[in-house]
Amino acid sequence: GIGTGRTAGGELVPAALLLARGEYLPIFVTDDQADSIRRGLANEPFERPLTHDLLAEMVAEFGGAFDRVRIDDLQDGTFYAKVDAQQYDNGEAQSMTFDARPSDAVAIAVRTECPIEIADAVLDAAGRPGD
Repeated sequence: GIGTGRTAGGELVPAALLLARGEYLPIFVTDDQADSIRRGLANEPFERPLTHDLLAEMVAEFGGAFDRVRIDDLQDGTFYAKVDAQQYDNGEAQSMTFDARPSDAVAIAVRTECPIEIADAVLDAAGRPGD
């Protein structure tokens, strides 16, 4: 979901709140990214496609599919993500992995209903107790 969190400086900013292992992982996002994720979760169309809508539609049109999103690393307070996808050619799948900003990866995942996986090491370092 989308919520708010405080940065190290105490500023209140939007955050994507991911739940795994009974813990929350807050990933700070911009207002635009928060709006894109919120719209994707609500399946709420915009009068014109947002960037994440366009990307999801293009990948599908080119014969591809998103398999999963992985939040797989945390370095110096920055989360890193990967998007695993497949492209189908003559009935054969070719797997591909793309580096992505976690906010973009989450926005894609909520539109394409692919799973979001969080590495245990990331949760160990940055997870917050669930309610």
